[in-house]
Amino acid sequence: MSRSRPLGLPDEAFAQKRPDKGLITKSEARAISLYNLGLTPGSIVWDVGAGSGSVALEAALIAREGRVYAVERDAESIRHLRCNVRRLGPDNVVAIQGDAPDALDALPDPDCVFVGGGGRKLDGILRCVAARLRPGGRIVANLAAMERALQAYECLRGLGFAAELTMASASRAKPLPDGALRFAALNPVFIVAAKRSGGAI
Repeated sequence: MSRSRPLGLPDEAFAQKRPDKGLITKSEARAISLYNLGLTPGSIVWDVGAGSGSVALEAALIAREGRVYAVERDAESIRHLRCNVRRLGPDNVVAIQGDAPDALDALPDPDCVFVGGGGRKLDGILRCVAARLRPGGRIVANLAAMERALQAYECLRGLGFAAELTMASASRAKPLPDGALRFAALNPVFIVAAKRSGGAI
């Protein structure tokens, strides 16, 4: 049985590589991405480029009777991911160190896939995911660069998916020395959400 905790952890709850660089999927983008994944209690989920596991650990709470496979190639990030799974649960997250798309070969076919980045292998990862996705499944990709987001959007449309592209931009209040508040903008995130044509995303 998965350990119980509230959904919606703050970013600082996760051990992460270079927290000063803001590499984690921020809570605002995480909420939008989780919603677009269309998770159910029994979902089989892939988190490709899982980093410290912020999306995987939150997805696992919703897919509490399913399983989340968190794939990450970076050795330091996978250590943080495994630490976060131990500390925060739940226990239906499987951390896998490997380079996608090759690391996906042995995994069961997914209902939902989250792709965080992808770099030069983005097209190959998306094509692999599209070929393995179960009927009615969804793909959500988060990209920091508009060019990568357009690449993912066009790739998925070319593979027969209905796709939407959203730029998520948020600002957080920061106190000034006199106690007043100012808003500091977070880096925008481009979110591509896709489903096979014929159904609403």
